[in-house]
Amino acid sequence: MAVSMRTGMPKVNRSDLGAIKIALPPLPEQKKIARILSTWDRAIEVTERLLNNSHQQKKALMQQLLTGKKRLPGFSGEWKEIRLKNVLVEGKERNKDSAIDRVLSVTNRNGFVLPEEQFSKRVASDNVSNYKIVRKGQFGYNPSRLNVGSFARLNAYDVGILSPMYVVFRIKENLLNSNYFLVWMSSNEAKQRILSSTQGSVRDSVGFDALCSFPFKLPSTEEQQKIASVLSAADKEIEILEQKLGCLRQEKKALMQQLLTGKRRVKMDEEEIPEKEAIRA
Repeated sequence: MAVSMRTGMPKVNRSDLGAIKIALPPLPEQKKIARILSTWDRAIEVTERLLNNSHQQKKALMQQLLTGKKRLPGFSGEWKEIRLKNVLVEGKERNKDSAIDRVLSVTNRNGFVLPEEQFSKRVASDNVSNYKIVRKGQFGYNPSRLNVGSFARLNAYDVGILSPMYVVFRIKENLLNSNYFLVWMSSNEAKQRILSSTQGSVRDSVGFDALCSFPFKLPSTEEQQKIASVLSAADKEIEILEQKLGCLRQEKKALMQQLLTGKRRVKMDEEEIPEKEAIRA
C-alpha cells in the first residue's frame, strides 16, 4: 500500500481500490438491505433531534428557574441576595495518619473518579498524609480547572482523599439545597462568575475565597428543592434519550456487520413483513 508523502499516512489508490473483493448480493437484496438500514438512520435522526430539543429545553429552564425570572406554582417570596461565603464551609481535614488510601480526582465529565480508571495508573505521591479528606456529600474541585467544569459532589464513595491543590467544602444544608447548588454551578450565571474571577489571573485559578465572593440569589429551601426536582426530571429525560440513541447506533452497527457481509440474509419472498422483522439469522 502506498504512503502519502505529505502526511506519511497510508493511502489507497485506484488500483488498490479495484483489487478489493466484496460480497455482492443480487440487486433486489441490496435494495432491501439499504431500506432496512435507512430505517435505523431515520430512527437515529429523530432521536438526535429529540435529544437536542431536550438539551435546549433544559437550558431554557435553568435560565428561567435559577434566576427567578420564572417562578414555580406556589412560590412568590423574594429571594435573598447573599455571597456564597454565607452558605459554604471549607473542608480542611487532612489524611494525617495516611489511614485513607482511596485517592480521587475530579473531572469535568465524570465528576469524582479513581485516577487509575481515568489515566490507567494511580496518580499520587508516595506520602498522602497531607492529602485533603473529602466525605460523601461534600464538594471538590481543582482551582485551576473550575473554568472547564471540573467540579463535583462526592456520591459514589463514603470517603476519599484529594491532592492538596484541591478545594474541598460542604454546604450549610439548612440554607442551601445540595442538588440545587450542584445545578447552579453548571448554569450560565455561575460560568460567568467563574470567568470574571479568572480574568487577569495568569493561571485561571479560582480559589475558595474567590468562590465565596460570588453573589448568589437564595430562594427558600422548599423552592430550591422543587427547582432541583424539575431540573432533575429534565436530566432524566436527556439520559433516557442518550441511552436510546446509543442502542440505536449499536443496533445499526451490528446490522451493518451482519447484512453487508452476508452473515445474515434478508427474506425476499415475504414483502409484507415489516423490515425489522425481515431479518433472519
